Amino acid sequence: MRALVQRVSRAAVRVDGRTTGEIGPGLVVLLGVTHGDDTTSCDRLAQKVGALRVFPDADGRMNEPVGERPVLCVSQFTLYADTSKGTRPSYVAAARPEVAEPLYERFCAALDAQRGVFGAHMEVELVNDGPVTVMVEVPPRGD
Repeated sequence: MRALVQRVSRAAVRVDGRTTGEIGPGLVVLLGVTHGDDTTSCDRLAQKVGALRVFPDADGRMNEPVGERPVLCVSQFTLYADTSKGTRPSYVAAARPEVAEPLYERFCAALDAQRGVFGAHMEVELVNDGPVTVMVEVPPRGD
């Protein structure tokens, strides 16, 4: 599993003009699932993201985890795009929806995250705080 984690001042996700998730200062997580990912890799990634120290402490250093700050999570199969051949991305490394959706829901629940709508065309609006953007990954089982 792979997550692109962004520290934000605010963020929202909309589907068909309806807001499905909205946060103030916190984290936006774009979540990708690949073949071989399971509940163990999902739980490990959620734990890593929750513990990721990207918020400033009293001295202004990035040393604090998300804590009680809100999280907004958006499913993002395109994180597994392969552009090594040509200019049209291949998404064969992304897990099928029947595998990815339950893991996305589990990840969101673990972080008590606001969310988008799995598989929907979403408008994601965010204001980076920093900007601070980090890729966090755990290998699928067997790796």
